[in-house]
Amino acid sequence: MAFTALTTRNEPPPIARGGWLDALRFIVAALIILHHFQGAGPIALAEGLHPAFEHSGFLLTNFFIIDSGYVLMRVYGRSVGAGRMSHSDFFLKRALRVWPAHLIMGLSLIVLVGAATLAGQPPRNPEWFRWDQLPAQLALVQAFGIHGGLGWNAPSWSISGLIGCYLLFPFILRGVTKLGPWTALGGMVGLYLAINQLCWTFLGYPVWQMPMHYGFIRILPLFVLGMTLAWFAQKVWINPRVAGWVGVAAAAGFFALQAFDKHALLSLVCISLIILAAGAVPVRRPSKLVERAALVSFSMFITNEVVRIWWFGFGNIAIDRLNLSESVQWAIWGAGVLAAFAFAWAYHHLIDAPMQDRIKAWLKSRALRRGRIARITQPVVSLEG
Repeated sequence: MAFTALTTRNEPPPIARGGWLDALRFIVAALIILHHFQGAGPIALAEGLHPAFEHSGFLLTNFFIIDSGYVLMRVYGRSVGAGRMSHSDFFLKRALRVWPAHLIMGLSLIVLVGAATLAGQPPRNPEWFRWDQLPAQLALVQAFGIHGGLGWNAPSWSISGLIGCYLLFPFILRGVTKLGPWTALGGMVGLYLAINQLCWTFLGYPVWQMPMHYGFIRILPLFVLGMTLAWFAQKVWINPRVAGWVGVAAAAGFFALQAFDKHALLSLVCISLIILAAGAVPVRRPSKLVERAALVSFSMFITNEVVRIWWFGFGNIAIDRLNLSESVQWAIWGAGVLAAFAFAWAYHHLIDAPMQDRIKAWLKSRALRRGRIARITQPVVSLEG
């Protein structure tokens, strides 16, 4: 029998915990932490080692967004498309997944900055802690052109943009699933290039580097790309062995590209291939360690900037007052990176996971109540004609 790498049949491996998709989520979250911390040492890693430590940050965010669209399409696409999950239920479920943790981190920063200021140690860079930036950020609307969102827990702009994607998810789903897998994928590539050109022409930026207050414009095409990759994966069976080799080659290509420059479009191709390959490899031996690491990845993303501000706020005071050597400063930097991982782990297990368990229980009871109400109010049909 001839070897076939791709066949059009609807037999994708199911989404499962403990596999390559979970591993990718943790790896990307870890690299984002390194990117956010790279400039806090005695010498920025982008200056002392390689510029990739700085310029790859936006590519990691792209990875996170495409992966979000892919996973949500694979997990919720059929239930939302078939009407088993309503549009409002989907949005509420996703919004309650991200907003409470974001709000806790935002309020924590307010307490930290306020307490430090009262103690006579105000922030060294007060422009990053302007009070007029807070309302939009706390409400997660800063990615829609609304004033605010700069500074504080600045990476939350991407979650703000994702909120808009959650709202549009059912409508994007309807449009993507009307197309064949190859047509959808080719059309998405053409659409992305067209949007990029429009952004260059009218706004002066490539779409993948839009300013934070235009974050939704940047995020939406990437999220739709992730959904399109998932639709392709659901309709086109990819030989797992071929997928594995393609994923390894794409990962090697991605890191090789960063050694020379951003190469944003080529890097985007590599990211797409990595995600597509990871989703095509069946999870035959799920790893509990990988599963737990992936579960902590969201906490890593939402808390690392707060840890960085807290750690180096106090660390810089100690460095100045004690005139610490460069080697000790590097030790403080390394301990700060480890603190980001440790804090995320503790935050997930002590706060985020218990909070999400309660939210899930509330959503379940809400759905059950609505189901009972629907049955009660349903008109009775007589069997007597």
